[in-house]
Amino acid sequence: MEPLISIRNLTKTYGEIKALDNISFGIKENSIFGLVGPDGAGKSTLIRILCGLMNPDCGEIEMMGKNILKDRTILKGNIGYLSQKFSLYTDLSVDENIEFVAGIHGVRHFKDRREELLKFTRLTKFRKFLAGKLSGGMKQKLALACTLIYRPKIVFLDEPTTGVDPVSRREFWVILSNMLREDITILISTPYMDEAERFNEIALIDNGRLIALGDPQTIVEGLKESLIEIVCTPVRNAYSILKENLDAEIQLKGDRINILISKEKSGEYIRLIREILERSSVEIFSVRESEPSLENAFVHLVS
Repeated sequence: MEPLISIRNLTKTYGEIKALDNISFGIKENSIFGLVGPDGAGKSTLIRILCGLMNPDCGEIEMMGKNILKDRTILKGNIGYLSQKFSLYTDLSVDENIEFVAGIHGVRHFKDRREELLKFTRLTKFRKFLAGKLSGGMKQKLALACTLIYRPKIVFLDEPTTGVDPVSRREFWVILSNMLREDITILISTPYMDEAERFNEIALIDNGRLIALGDPQTIVEGLKESLIEIVCTPVRNAYSILKENLDAEIQLKGDRINILISKEKSGEYIRLIREILERSSVEIFSVRESEPSLENAFVHLVS
């Protein structure tokens, strides 16, 4: 089955900075595909190119069977784009913003669809509120409703949950999952690894380079190393001590230390870790083998 979007050898530079470095992958129809990486990785640049907002230096993009760099008419009415910054009218109500966007796209009979979308995004009781008075999470849901009013086939979302509270983030993901029932293909960028685990497929990007591609579970399973998780205090002091005394990949993850080591050495390293930390008067709560996460895999691949 041919991908709905095919990206081949895409490169984009800003002066001496390579925002995208020979990127290639495909996106399947009716799926949630994630661009995952830290700030400055090249995610927003790639989305803007796919939306026709800027040109690459070189490469090809096919969308729905057409080369969009040569024929951008395919984009009109077929794609929706949510930028990082809220761009609707703050002095219009929720209802009025949706009506305005419907009018721009020539959607005349929009009222039934608007009712569906207000219910879908849980904004019905806020429909008379001015957009400027909504919370960050509700603003993103309004932006999504406005995008879906004209029924695009592909939706691009550029870090839509950045700065959004945890409850609204969870609600937003439920909404996105339900969008697949409408045969919509979603490409979404995020710096959050916990969000990336929800996607059908992901592209891990760092410094403009594609470093891994596939479904999240397969990428994690591709790690050849075991993970040792350490809970102790003071954790930063322990991290520095282990960095100085162990020949291993050591990651500080919140209030825990993660160490990636070859499977055959895990038992030996658990004993060694305890000895090093006890000798340095670090209080140990647990040292155990654990399942690696997507974040562990990303840090490992980058380093």
